[in-house]
Amino acid sequence: MKLRTRYVAFVVILHIIFFVLSLQLLDKQRWWFLLTEIMLIVSIGFSISLYRSLIHPVNMIMGGIETIKDKDFSTKLVPVNQHEMDQLIDVYNRMIDQLRSERIRQREQHFFLERLLQAAPVGIIILDFDGLITELNPTATRILDLEIDQCIGFALGDLSGDLISGLNQLAPGDSSIIAISGMQAYKCRKSQFRDQGFYHHFIIIEELTDELYKTEKQAYGKIIRLMSHEINNSIGAVNSILDSFLTYGTHLPEADRGDFENTIDIAITRNRHLTQFMTNYAEVVRLPTPEPTKQDLHQLLQTVEILLHSQCADRVIEWSWKLSESPFNIIVDDHQFEHVLVNIIKNAMEAIGEKGTITIITQRQPKAKLIIRDSGSGFSAEIKKQLFSPFFSTKKNGQGIGLTLVREILMNHGFRFSLERIAAKYTEFEIIFD
Repeated sequence: MKLRTRYVAFVVILHIIFFVLSLQLLDKQRWWFLLTEIMLIVSIGFSISLYRSLIHPVNMIMGGIETIKDKDFSTKLVPVNQHEMDQLIDVYNRMIDQLRSERIRQREQHFFLERLLQAAPVGIIILDFDGLITELNPTATRILDLEIDQCIGFALGDLSGDLISGLNQLAPGDSSIIAISGMQAYKCRKSQFRDQGFYHHFIIIEELTDELYKTEKQAYGKIIRLMSHEINNSIGAVNSILDSFLTYGTHLPEADRGDFENTIDIAITRNRHLTQFMTNYAEVVRLPTPEPTKQDLHQLLQTVEILLHSQCADRVIEWSWKLSESPFNIIVDDHQFEHVLVNIIKNAMEAIGEKGTITIITQRQPKAKLIIRDSGSGFSAEIKKQLFSPFFSTKKNGQGIGLTLVREILMNHGFRFSLERIAAKYTEFEIIFD
């Protein structure tokens, strides 16, 4: 029962009792009866006045409580000129001011953290108590190559990818460097925070690819320049001496002259091969800065197909085209990108060997990309980790120059790329232009 109901019931019952008792004086002491009735009337008036004095502030307080329930902290109460109630109203108003200030502070802090999360150069993934993804920033979606709606509400184990697999193995407090295909490296750390009494986890992903790439390139560039300088200087002098030796062949007996000249020719040829060997490595270091222009990707692909057509015909390798609507314009250095296409397709031809298919796929949505698919034997998981490592090769006499140059050119253009074995049926080299 509400306070006002109990108060009204008490006053009504009390005045009824006094009225019934006063009726006993009506016949015997009429003046006392009249005096009693006057007192009852005054009491009723006082009760009504007291009711208004008490209930009105209570109604105000109840209204204030409703505004708090509605999370409206902008409404304040007006003093009623009653000492006790005014003290209560003052406390209420100060509480409202504090709640409003606290909410504004929390909103500003939340807005700041949200903007910081969106602008952070590192990937951030926030998980709830059950390990489901509740939020991730644009950097994280770019690194994972997933859309937000493909991640929110899912556990890491529900997603696929080499990086996702590494992240899923992180324990709280762990920090690890995850390398992918010898091309990308990420420093990942899993931490936790407490929210409403429960621990939640978050993962920070920091890209190390650029730093490692620059350090790596400086290291092997310095070595190649040093080796190239020393070898070219030495081979030039040695070849000069060998050429001079050939003039002495006429002084030898006829029977020995052929072997002598043949041996000298072999030595000179091997020196030239060594020079070309170092020249190939030096090309990686001396790769010029790309000069991008607007190019039709389909036209570049058709040019490469014409260039390699005879080699593919000899191997009985067919070309399959799945192109988007023409023209497919990209901004690239056409000479360097043509070199990329030639290297990728030659690798595909070598993976196929004989009798196979190379499929060329271009698409604009959801991302502009080129996919070169081959039906070759592919590669193992161990080889995949080293595919884009500098000068790594699976060929018996390979120098590892091809994919190294491909990596250099594509990274200089700012394109993302990957080489994956798909379902043990075919291999795809994917270049994303966005």
